[in-house]
Amino acid sequence: MAAQRYEQEDYSRPPGSIEVVLVRHGASQAAVEDQPFELLEGQADPPLSPAGERQAQAVAEHLAGEPLAAIYVTPLRRTAQTAAPLAKLTGLGPVVVPELREVHLGELDGGAFRIAVRRRDPRVAEVFRAQRWDVIPGAETMEAFQARTRSGLQRIAEGLPPGATVAAVVHGGVIGELCRQASGSRPFAFVHADNGSLTRLVLLPEPQRHWWIRSFNEAAHLRV
Repeated sequence: MAAQRYEQEDYSRPPGSIEVVLVRHGASQAAVEDQPFELLEGQADPPLSPAGERQAQAVAEHLAGEPLAAIYVTPLRRTAQTAAPLAKLTGLGPVVVPELREVHLGELDGGAFRIAVRRRDPRVAEVFRAQRWDVIPGAETMEAFQARTRSGLQRIAEGLPPGATVAAVVHGGVIGELCRQASGSRPFAFVHADNGSLTRLVLLPEPQRHWWIRSFNEAAHLRV
């Protein structure tokens, strides 16, 4: 009698699990010295740049064929603008999740952080040395950022049927933090997601409710 064979199979999501496709918003308009971005509740709220609009369209065309049950955005308009082409193709109305807005950067918000990076400001070097946003004066604490982003993801999951797939257009810092929580990595291991990229989290059903990182920084759709 021949021995039974067990071929290696492709990955398949566990029954009842939820997949959250985290989309980093498209590129926003350029920061200009002495012309800070418009603020929304103290945070930079720039619109997309022309490059960001092209990235948003590429995201929409790539994700439109997936069985999305919902689209989520944050209060900051660059996420809503990125989600708009996908919403048009799918007929889904984006839902705002305030807890998933970007980390508050204190005195370096409003576009100042981007300028500080380019100028090699020592405050930026200290952020990456310490791997803490809150070394910037006035910035949100790491503990508060962790708690609210986790709450935002849980809020999404709790409103979905088992097996659902959804898209959430969020921010680079948020993607990095959620991946850190899912993996138990060092704080800044995942802060380098590209604009318009996709990162997939799989949330297992109760009682496990573990998170898996299915993929990080998918960007091939942006290069077609």
